[in-house]
Amino acid sequence: MLVRKFVCLVGALLLLVACKEQNTCSVEKIPVSDFFRNPDRASYKLSPDGKYLAYLAPFQDRLNIFVQYADGDSAWRITSQTDRDLSRFGWAGNEQLYFLKDNNGDENYFLSTVDVKGEQTRALTQFEGVRTEIIDELTQHPNKVLVALNKRNPQIFDVYELDLSQGELQLQIENPGNYSQYLTDETGRVRLIVTTDGTNQSFLHRGPLEAPFEKLFTIGFKDAFVPIKFHPEQPHWVYALSNIGRDKKAAVLFDLKKQRVIQTLFEHPSYDVDWLIFSQKTHEPLFAQYTDWKMQYHFLADRAKQLYAKVAKELDDFEVVFTGTDEAETKVVIRTYSDRTMGSYYLYDLATGQLRLLADASPWLKMENMAAVKPIAYTSRDGLKIHGYLTIPKGGKNKNLPLVVVPHGGPWIRDVWRFDQNVQFLANRGYAVLQMNFRGSTGYGRAFWEASFKQWGKNMQNDITDGVKHVINQGIADPNRIAIYGGSYGGYAVLAGLAFTPDLYACGIDYVGVSNLFTLMQTIPPYWEPGRAMFYEMIGHPQADSLHYVQASPVFHADKIKVPLMVVQGAKDPRVKKAEADQIVEALAARGVEVDYILRDDEGHGFRKQENRIALYESIETFLERHLKQ
Repeated sequence: MLVRKFVCLVGALLLLVACKEQNTCSVEKIPVSDFFRNPDRASYKLSPDGKYLAYLAPFQDRLNIFVQYADGDSAWRITSQTDRDLSRFGWAGNEQLYFLKDNNGDENYFLSTVDVKGEQTRALTQFEGVRTEIIDELTQHPNKVLVALNKRNPQIFDVYELDLSQGELQLQIENPGNYSQYLTDETGRVRLIVTTDGTNQSFLHRGPLEAPFEKLFTIGFKDAFVPIKFHPEQPHWVYALSNIGRDKKAAVLFDLKKQRVIQTLFEHPSYDVDWLIFSQKTHEPLFAQYTDWKMQYHFLADRAKQLYAKVAKELDDFEVVFTGTDEAETKVVIRTYSDRTMGSYYLYDLATGQLRLLADASPWLKMENMAAVKPIAYTSRDGLKIHGYLTIPKGGKNKNLPLVVVPHGGPWIRDVWRFDQNVQFLANRGYAVLQMNFRGSTGYGRAFWEASFKQWGKNMQNDITDGVKHVINQGIADPNRIAIYGGSYGGYAVLAGLAFTPDLYACGIDYVGVSNLFTLMQTIPPYWEPGRAMFYEMIGHPQADSLHYVQASPVFHADKIKVPLMVVQGAKDPRVKKAEADQIVEALAARGVEVDYILRDDEGHGFRKQENRIALYESIETFLERHLKQ
């Protein structure tokens, strides 16, 4: 690590000297493919006995599963998927793995297994129009896994125990129509069920012995109670995240039967707690995670705090994430990253204290060529504080820059400080990049989230507009060279920005974005149907709030869009259907507005195939250069 840091430091110093001498800084133009090709290696996972490491790596441009001995370097490939990348996979015992994949982005994932030598692969839940979700890997039953399938009814998921050696499904819980979540105990038995009527959640519980489920309490959807793990000794106690009676989610130990908090493990005055991490061996909570402008840890166990301090000292200047252990917790897989690198994977041996580099995720991208991502904050027009990130391209200039505004998708997620290929690609091409966590973004508490309800195209969009004006007023952005680019809800924000603030942007790129709220709600996936009433509360009702739907849907205001637009769509997208893209393209084409329409029949909600991603960003590069580099 010292050698790597020294090389990076020397490179940065030489670059700084060159910039000062020339009063500018010529940055190497990195090929599009270097940003958007698959990682060299990713997602390392230890087998339960610690003997093997499995990871993803390219084979014929598709991410496949490879395996190596944990104490060695030579590896062998065990899958040969050539149509689509694999993403989620895991160990099913020490000699077998499972993986999930879909068909061309339809998100109907099915589960397959493969043995550790790659000699036998079997698809076990490949049913037409059926989606597989993992509930519990059942580590205590190596040849079994607990899954949820909407096989009987496309709108709801039943619980099955899947025998991985025989391929047999055994129904465990039949969903009467309102079950939405399931929580197992340390033996793999479902003991908590969350039900929904669309806007309220009820919690059903049963003890460790055979007994019927008993309804405990009901909360509204604006209250958050997220059960994570049962206490190993108290059958009615669960560790959970909760904002009941408070604005920010806290990590708590909760008595289900008495409906009271036994202990508040951690809370932060300004941010929600994101998650709790537990020991697989002792089941004790190790640390809580929350995010201010970076991810932060609050340690609950001294051994976790000491381990983090030791590893972080060796990996200084990088964010450190513990991604998994073996069953005995003698080995730990560690991931590093920063705003300027996709990072590396390490294996740490607790017995010897040895930290071994496993792989760099993208060694072809050099940190010294990447731009720093800095936190920013500004106040919206109605007084709400908005946090975000600003990336200034390397080159010695930070005034009057062309700007690309990138609102995130969701919309009820948030941007975080990390390595983002989109951001670094744009910065490498000379654009400043603005990201903002507009109202509704998660992590900032209940009130900030609720401030987004029925605000599509209104205050949510104003938060984006106010951020753009903020960087213009600071002299950073050239007001005549501003583009807006986003995916999913971010794509909606692109269309809304061009329609409702038509003089603010020079062009826009809508990536799988919504154009019409009416058709969006008519075509949600069937398994989202139980949450329809909640969507009506958050977005608006198509009848009761029909005026808002008309006012907020960009397709009805296409006559106001006057700048060039690129529309990107996957034909198999189950969330934002192809019709969303078709409508806006047809409306603009009829008026002679310049529209570049990129449609892929083999993609869904976002382009996952490497060749499609690279081709897309080559088109984006040309489009932005044509409209921002005048």
